[in-house]
Amino acid sequence: MPKMKTKSGAKKRFKVTATGRIKIAQAGKRHGMIKRTTKFIRNARGTTVLSKPDEKIVKTYMPYAR
Repeated sequence: MPKMKTKSGAKKRFKVTATGRIKIAQAGKRHGMIKRTTKFIRNARGTTVLSKPDEKIVKTYMPYAR
């Protein structure tokens, strides 16, 4: 059997944690920060973990991620 391909966009955007969850950067911080509240900017700092249904979809894109 040939190897399965990993989606290039997925491997650049997602990391798998030790427990198998998918870690992603917080969304909505590319531009337009002036109109965002301070609370939004503060809460969107760092990374977050994907929800279970979204996690299932992303895992199909990365068959060899552990």
